[in-house]
Amino acid sequence: MGDKVHYSELGLANTRDMFQKSVSGGYAIPAYNFNNLEQLQAIIVACAETSSPVIIQVSKGARDYANETMLRYMALGAVRMAREMGSNIPITLHLDHGDSFELCKSCVDSGFSSVMIDGSHLPYEENVALTRKVVEYAHQFDVAVEGELGVLAGIEDEVQAEKSTYTKPEEVEDFVKKTGVDSLAISIGTSHGAYKFKLKAGEVVPELRFDILEEVERLLPGFPIVLHGASSVVQEYVDLINRYGGKMEGAVGVPEDQLRRAAKGAVCKINIDSDGRLAVTAKIREYMANNPAEFDPRKYLGEARKELIKLIKHKNETVLGSAGRA
Repeated sequence: MGDKVHYSELGLANTRDMFQKSVSGGYAIPAYNFNNLEQLQAIIVACAETSSPVIIQVSKGARDYANETMLRYMALGAVRMAREMGSNIPITLHLDHGDSFELCKSCVDSGFSSVMIDGSHLPYEENVALTRKVVEYAHQFDVAVEGELGVLAGIEDEVQAEKSTYTKPEEVEDFVKKTGVDSLAISIGTSHGAYKFKLKAGEVVPELRFDILEEVERLLPGFPIVLHGASSVVQEYVDLINRYGGKMEGAVGVPEDQLRRAAKGAVCKINIDSDGRLAVTAKIREYMANNPAEFDPRKYLGEARKELIKLIKHKNETVLGSAGRA
């Protein structure tokens, strides 16, 4: 796509004000991934109806799937849809896990108001150099940049790692100073995908490393921290999927009370992707099983959208504390 557009022309917001308010307010901004129309509609309706600021985010794979030109107009439509509902919630369009300078630049040029450059898999100095390069370009256009220190285990889209590497608190101050990032994703025990923890019978999910989070907060007071891989993997949806022909044994996520605790501290942004996928898949499987003669996508996708709205409202109101904060 050759023509550049600034995010302000699409009615999108930068995350700067969102994060400042969340730090002082003791809540986290929801960052919901989407891949299609129904997911985006659900996010906007739920956040508008709960008066929650929101970050709508896409991975590299989702951007390829939706088509970058289509995505621009989907974002524009999302903002206008919210306004037509009588809501002035701030909406940010964010690139999740950008893996190269070229991808981040392309997103900045096509109207994103925030980008993530994930150099966490690189040696420290290479991560610093790549992140700094993205920051220098993005800040020319007042686009926010998220960096990452530490590696999350799990698989989601193009992001995959066998095991976690916890963030080293002693590196965060140097990293933020050298790169100029606006927010930082850290690794404290969350992970990507629906299989976050391998538990034996009777075991419970281990607690997140709040000691690391508290040390980062001490070293960088007031600085926006991001949690990736923070879906709770709602068991109701896992059970529905399995009941109607799915095979998702052992899918376990992060308990919601731990996420609420993190949101009350330094964490300003919590990423939720797998929970939305599970809700959509569960309701589609249920609908198709109960209505085998149906072939109108609006029917089963409509049920999925309705369930996703319900899930997002719950997250905003009960888990992240973002409802009523727009």
